[in-house]
Amino acid sequence: MSRPYTPCLPSTRLRRAIVAMAVGLATSAQAQSLLDIYEAARAYDAEYLSARSQYEADLARAEQAKAGLRPQAGLSAGANWSELDSSANVLDGSFTGQNLTLQASQPLYRPANRAASQQGELSVDIARARLQSAEQALIVRTTQAYFDVLAAQDTMTFVRAQKAAVEEQLAAAQRNFEVGNTTVTDSREAQARYDLVRAQEIAADNDLRVKKLALDQLVGRTNVTPLPLATPVELPAPTPADPQAWVALTEQGHPVIQQASRALDIARLETTKAEAGHQPTLDLVAQYQVARAPSTYAAIPGYLRNRTATVGLQFNLPLYAGHAIQNRVKEALALEDKARTDLEAARRSVSQATRSAYFGVLSGLGQVKALEAAEASSQSALDANQLGYQVGVRINIDVLNAQSQLYQTKRDLAQARYNVLLGSLRLRQASGQLSPEDLRPIDAMLAR
Repeated sequence: MSRPYTPCLPSTRLRRAIVAMAVGLATSAQAQSLLDIYEAARAYDAEYLSARSQYEADLARAEQAKAGLRPQAGLSAGANWSELDSSANVLDGSFTGQNLTLQASQPLYRPANRAASQQGELSVDIARARLQSAEQALIVRTTQAYFDVLAAQDTMTFVRAQKAAVEEQLAAAQRNFEVGNTTVTDSREAQARYDLVRAQEIAADNDLRVKKLALDQLVGRTNVTPLPLATPVELPAPTPADPQAWVALTEQGHPVIQQASRALDIARLETTKAEAGHQPTLDLVAQYQVARAPSTYAAIPGYLRNRTATVGLQFNLPLYAGHAIQNRVKEALALEDKARTDLEAARRSVSQATRSAYFGVLSGLGQVKALEAAEASSQSALDANQLGYQVGVRINIDVLNAQSQLYQTKRDLAQARYNVLLGSLRLRQASGQLSPEDLRPIDAMLAR
């Protein structure tokens, strides 16, 4: 007469352990929202701070370009010593003299300088677009690091839950073997699966440590714990629901297109500067000089002081420069064509990236729905296999495989949700619309 099989359904203690692990891994006294971590990263991340410093340097360089249209002034002074020995009716000997000169000029007509000033204004737009790109990249990197930690925590939770379930299955197989209801194969299969899950737990623990270190490095603090997603998770579809509409948004302010567009404008002005090499220049100049020198005539002993003030116009017209100006114009025109091609390449690249990001979000949403259905099916399959094992129509390996399938599906589902949220930010980045405000909807989805 055969004895009944030992049930292998999860015990109350196991369920409590799973819940405790999930809560312990998902929440912490130091848990922070995505917005909090982003603000911390914005104040600490070296890559972003470097971009801000570069932006300030670009602003200063742009101001330098305006100097060519502004007044220039200079003060110079000098002293000299001379020795005089002459047969004329003069005083021989050693003499010293001093002079002080104040010079000023104001450009009146300098087309090259005016073009350079306009280039400086355009370079400010490029600097601003570069900083915007750096900020958008920081948003994505912060969100990536945030979700990497959450995904690693989920993996650890599910691996430990699977380990506890396999441990119970191993204990049940050993009990059934001891009473003669099963063969040693069931125990060995359960032991092999338990050892495998232990190895997965070690790998998951290491991955969690690495992901936490990456997040800590980003914000400049230690033991930063992100808030988990609240359940149930509602993932919004991209709006507008048309990839061409997203592509159209790129022309409204994508930083890459802005940089390429301003670079073309600067190249055109560079051609203007080169062509200005043939044109005259006109400056208003003024000078005031005071000189003190000894008298060399015997009839006028002592020192003489001279004061001279001049105001005038200075005109320059280049006549021939060895064909340097003509070749400079050719070079500028070629670079202008290059800038025009670069702008078109930027538009094509941005358009492709935007479409890819859009379809990536749609694909991710579809995967989430499929995995949610797979999770429910895997749970039903596990319940059926456990019941079948209990009544003797299923073997131990069937239960172990069903457990592995369920927890793998849970891990894939959690990762797919993070990928969709991150993908929505990448879509806005690809279209040039990403800003810190886009973190608020995601932040509102976190458990408080």
